[in-house]
Amino acid sequence: MVACGMNVSDTHRLKSLEDENAKLKRLLADTMLDNVVLKDLLGKS
Repeated sequence: MVACGMNVSDTHRLKSLEDENAKLKRLLADTMLDNVVLKDLLGKS
């Protein structure tokens, strides 16, 4: 859904930012999972 007053350029920019945000969220989740695994491995040493 496009908000009132947004032009095509705005919608492309919004889509680009949403895509980047999703990528960053995946990277953060992966990093958090890596940290959990590392902490678990270090705890078992």
